[in-house]
Amino acid sequence: MRKAEVKKKTKETDIYVELNIDGKGNYDIATGIGFFDHMLSLFAKHGLFDLKVVAKGDLEVDTHHTVEDVGIVLGNAFLKAAGDKKSIKRFSTFYVPMDEALVRVSVDISGRPFLYCDLPLKAERVGNFETENVEEFLRAFAYNFGITLHVELLHGSNSHHIIEATFKALGRALDEALRIDERVEGIPSTKGIL
Repeated sequence: MRKAEVKKKTKETDIYVELNIDGKGNYDIATGIGFFDHMLSLFAKHGLFDLKVVAKGDLEVDTHHTVEDVGIVLGNAFLKAAGDKKSIKRFSTFYVPMDEALVRVSVDISGRPFLYCDLPLKAERVGNFETENVEEFLRAFAYNFGITLHVELLHGSNSHHIIEATFKALGRALDEALRIDERVEGIPSTKGIL
């Protein structure tokens, strides 16, 4: 089982993440940000990751520090749990529709952190969640996991639908990219490392 437990405490946040990549989609999420909790729950459920996230942050300021630091710690947890990455499929692209919205997420478990994000969101907030923090989360996650991540809105207008499709697609794409393929011998790279 590929599992990890990661903690990070600063003057702004106190984050704890427990992850099982080879889980069943069970989740226990408490960040103090309702909409973000919902998105992380969808991510875990559709990625079939067992995930626990407990975050305490300076929400009296805004949600930025908490969302970004959860991305950092979650990325670290995936990096730790993925281990040597032997025999993984490595690449995946997943499309998820949510009513009028359609989002495409492409992942390369490459060891080369990069984010391309094209998610134009009309609403500034969904609940108490600032929508500009979607990209901050994705960047923190991708850079701390060490993956190449492309996220694109193909069409759609409702910010809730777009963000929800994004988190579902991210979960599904990571599930596929991290799957063990018995045909893959060793590291799936001509360089010999990821």
